[in-house]
Amino acid sequence: MVDTIIIAARVRTLDGAGDLAADAVAITDGTITAVGPRAEILPLARPSTHLITHPQATIIPGLVDAHSHPIYSLGIVRGISLVGVRTYAELIAALERGREAQRGEEWFSAWGLDPSPFEGRPISNAALHDVLGPERLAYVKMFDAHSGIASASALALAGIDTPVAHPDGSGAAGDASGALTGHVIEFPTMELVEKAMPPHTFDDRVLQLRALLRDMAAVGITSAHVMDLQDSDALDLLAAIESDGDLPVRLRISPWCQPTTTDAEVADLIAAQGRGGRRYRIEGVKFFIDGTVEGGTAWLAQPDSDGEGRASAWQPAEAYAARVRLFDAAGVPTATHAIGDQGIRFAAEILAALPAGGVPHRIEHIETVDDDVIDLIARSGIVASMQPTHCTHHVRGDGSDDWSRRLGPERAGRAWRTGDVRRSGAVLALGSDWPVAAFDPWEIMADARLRRSVSAPRSTVVGADQALTASEALEGYTTHAHRAVASDAGRIVAGATADLVVVDVDPLEASPQELTSARVLLTVVDGVPTHPIPER
Repeated sequence: MVDTIIIAARVRTLDGAGDLAADAVAITDGTITAVGPRAEILPLARPSTHLITHPQATIIPGLVDAHSHPIYSLGIVRGISLVGVRTYAELIAALERGREAQRGEEWFSAWGLDPSPFEGRPISNAALHDVLGPERLAYVKMFDAHSGIASASALALAGIDTPVAHPDGSGAAGDASGALTGHVIEFPTMELVEKAMPPHTFDDRVLQLRALLRDMAAVGITSAHVMDLQDSDALDLLAAIESDGDLPVRLRISPWCQPTTTDAEVADLIAAQGRGGRRYRIEGVKFFIDGTVEGGTAWLAQPDSDGEGRASAWQPAEAYAARVRLFDAAGVPTATHAIGDQGIRFAAEILAALPAGGVPHRIEHIETVDDDVIDLIARSGIVASMQPTHCTHHVRGDGSDDWSRRLGPERAGRAWRTGDVRRSGAVLALGSDWPVAAFDPWEIMADARLRRSVSAPRSTVVGADQALTASEALEGYTTHAHRAVASDAGRIVAGATADLVVVDVDPLEASPQELTSARVLLTVVDGVPTHPIPER
């Protein structure tokens, strides 16, 4: 018996066979049982069938954020947001507002800071000291989540008393005189500061995570590929939410495998595959071959303009290759964070050499890459997972941003080659990398088509020839996101799981500007609405 029938102006099935004038979908027990014209679907209704009608809207497959950190973000999105701050004066003003808002709190916290406000100067805690004083415990997480800025007192509490640079690129920066600047780079050093900060309670984290997942559902996200399992209570948080109902968003989790991961821990990662609940499951592992361009830790074929970016996060890099081969043999898919041209090349060559016919492997980010490496990715069936707003929000057409300055014109000219990746025939999954960028898929798809920030009308285009078409952008959030995990889902066809979105624009006909004002009227997971939340 049909549980639900949804009627709209049209259905975008993405099944490759045309939509055949479909404007209705029938759902039974969480599965799509029929798609077609309403004249054919409505006779399937029974007295108990729930009929949902949005006569001007479009039904599309549920959207998948192919790279996200919803749980890990709970420890990042603390205090005031510095997203969008672009000058030193704006930074000072934002810190002053935050000082008043956080008056009386033990720590001052902020997040999302782009390097641009330092205007070419080294990243330092000088602004924190000017506004708050060096004695205030203060910590700012940079936008890339791979570095932070700590005040002098925060460094002292964390036990960081001298500059240090480790072979993997992590460390605490110092100035020409050998004094700490407050810039802490990469996870091992950042964690020293973050562990000194007061944690949120478990109950607060449950509330925050549930609210975040509901916000994701409200913009049409039905699934997310979670690229970490760093929080010791992560699975407990998800279990707590599921003890009181279903997660609003499906979560496919890939825990980290780092250079410090022991053989016993690798065995545990393999054993953990498939563990989870109704809507969350561990399925894969995540590697880092390098860090970030802005932090000087991306692995580049040639050093950047500051003389940095000369090494892999893995020392030796062959240790990464050995671990990848081990996981592949165990049937565990991998995702590798690779940002610099040499890091991407190395990861692609290792993945391409794996035996054919195994589980899918993917490379995350791919910020600057050579032609032959794109060809290798496509030819070898490696998945490209990319985040368009990392480019459109942080790279300027005139090359004055920190990313472009460090790489120079030639390498910066190869920024986020989404168009070339699609034209190569590779799978291109799109995502946000939340909280590095906002998780709104409509803005991301719009920026992918325009190659500039739709939210900033005066922004300049970066790599116009890398723009995606409307269908390619939508496929990046649907069929290609599913193909990234060896699934043929992301289509509205009979027999598919009923993960759907009803939106008030047609994503294949709307302009990029119209996409940004899209309103999601209904999000459905397993045939059950997750937005708006049904009343109990």
